[in-house]
Amino acid sequence: MTEKDKNNQELLKQNWGLLIRSLDSLKLSVEKVSDIGQKKEYTFEELESFDSLTSKYARTSDIFLQKIIRTIWALLHETQMPLIDVLNKAEKLSIIDSSDQLIEIRDIRNQIAHEYLPEAIQELVPDVIELSKHLETNIRTCQRFISQRNWI
Repeated sequence: MTEKDKNNQELLKQNWGLLIRSLDSLKLSVEKVSDIGQKKEYTFEELESFDSLTSKYARTSDIFLQKIIRTIWALLHETQMPLIDVLNKAEKLSIIDSSDQLIEIRDIRNQIAHEYLPEAIQELVPDVIELSKHLETNIRTCQRFISQRNWI
């Protein structure tokens, strides 16, 4: 194993811990927001819960896609390429379950990052709740992949 591989493996371990903490926090926010349900008007606290959920969703997806997947890619000595190509190949290698799901997760993350109206965030909440489940499933598949290689 090269020095670069050792550094990447250590980076993967550190980021994996960060990802799992972020995922656990996201799951708690999903539970909290699911209990709120849909209604015509929301309290300030409920709107803050929506903001918290969407922020945690964006952070968790960023850690997974930009830190974990990219580091795995480096450990596999694969050529760097656009994320969509990485995800398509990662699905074929059984690193993830579905590239389509992760592309959709990324698209919603980008919408969250560029929305400034609270009403728009509210409209994204049902998608965020649903896609959070797919994000977790893909993370668990990835965990099996990297555990088989004793990288974490």
